[in-house]
Amino acid sequence: MSQTTAIVTGAARGIGAGIAVRLAADGMAVAVLDLDEADCARTVKEIENASGRALAVGCDVSKADEVDAAVGRIAAELGEPAVLVNNAGITRDALLFKMTDEDWDAVMDVNLRGPFLMTRAVQKYMTGQKWGRIVNISSSSGLGNRGQANYSATKAGIEGFTKTLAKELGRFGITANAVAPHFIATDMTAAMAGKLKMSFGDLVEAYQKQIPVGRVGQPADVAHAVSFLVSEGAGFVSGQVIYVAGGPLC
Repeated sequence: MSQTTAIVTGAARGIGAGIAVRLAADGMAVAVLDLDEADCARTVKEIENASGRALAVGCDVSKADEVDAAVGRIAAELGEPAVLVNNAGITRDALLFKMTDEDWDAVMDVNLRGPFLMTRAVQKYMTGQKWGRIVNISSSSGLGNRGQANYSATKAGIEGFTKTLAKELGRFGITANAVAPHFIATDMTAAMAGKLKMSFGDLVEAYQKQIPVGRVGQPADVAHAVSFLVSEGAGFVSGQVIYVAGGPLC
């Protein structure tokens, strides 16, 4: 059996890097995709040092021409993709009355348009193979979060997008699911601490007091959930939102 090719967007660091490394450990060839190809080198090196196979790809997921070129290159150099993890995302947090048009549009373009463009480009390979796995990274912020009208809207939107993909593509042997993390220790959450004018350690401590398992999440926690959803054994799980949150959120 040929090696399965996976694409992980936003994989230069944080959750995306953790997912890419895990899928490589699961035996997949992984396209490590991010805005700057050079930034992907660390993730690629980690995979290759563990005897995995990876390809660094630079791409702005909000631009259709770049997405089509990147997916075509991946198919040619690594193999036709059968797994897609739409992880790339940005924040531009502000209260509604302070949020600019640019803040709104930038988050919409990366967080919602990006998964649409990537999935549209990849699905033809999956339908041709009659097998595929799509995992979209949502967030607990999809339930609503103060100061994140733009980000929350994209994450709620990605869940509706996911459920629609599950209905449209299921007959081709393709599943689509979303993983919605709560607080995960990454560069993005470290930047949140700066905006709140507190240390990252204090922010972590504040969150872990609210989380039933008594700790914040790590990229590996999300990667484990994705690993299951893209497996052969998860073929009857589709259209679902899996919260990786250390406990219930309500």
